[in-house]
Order: sequence, then C-alpha cells, then structure tokens
Amino acid sequence: MNFSPSMDKSEEIVLAPMHRLPILITLIGVPLLFTPFSNLIGIAISIFGLFLLIQSFTLKVKFTSEDFIVLQLGKEIRRFPFKAWLSWRILLPQLPGILYFRETASPHLLPILFDIDMLKSQLELRVGSLQIKTPKNKN
Repeated sequence: MNFSPSMDKSEEIVLAPMHRLPILITLIGVPLLFTPFSNLIGIAISIFGLFLLIQSFTLKVKFTSEDFIVLQLGKEIRRFPFKAWLSWRILLPQLPGILYFRETASPHLLPILFDIDMLKSQLELRVGSLQIKTPKNKN
C-alpha cells in the first residue's frame, strides 16, 4: 500500500515486512563462519540473522487511529496505545534502522523489518508531535 497525503488517522494500515535487514545480517555472519578466529561471532550473527528472517515472514504491524499493533501470523501479540507514548525516533535510518519509542511504562527498541518510509509516514501522521528531532549541526 502506498502512502498518500490524503490518508487520515482513522484509516487502518497494515505494513508487511521486508526481508532486507535479516538477509544483510545473515550475509555478514556467513563469511565469518569460515575464519578461524571468529567462528563463534559468525555463528552468533548468522543465527540472529536467521531469527530475524523468520520474524520477517511472520510479523506485521498495524496502525489504527489509537494504537500501534504487532501481529504474528495474523494474531495480535502486542498493542501499544498512542496515548501512552512519550516520544519516538528512528535510529540509523540510512541502514535498515531501529525504531525507538518510549511509553509511560517503558522504552522499546524494535528492528525495522518494514518499509522505513511507510513506517515513518504513519508515525508522523499519528504521533508526529512526539518525534525526537535530530539536532542540526551549527557549522
């Protein structure tokens, strides 16, 4: 689904995952398996990449007017009401990235397994005023 400026907060949007991050992590780990000094590091990175790859096939996120919902195999596993959010930010956006958001109860870090532009657009639409802005250099 493409984001259009005419979308409003009342529309429910489901983001399907992308497989770029898990494949990248796995591809970084595989060559390390064949080096004698980093076998364990290669195994750990490869297993983490495969774990994320499995997650990328089973997870989706859903935006409603009031909640950010994580779905696994179509079943809701976690709901984050926007009214409990204090702030959010996308870390390392040049890479596949990590979504940081803080609720009143706790902070959360989620690897971005979704289209980063669509995710950011939906977050800006629904909780844009809570975004932590990157400071500008004063050079």
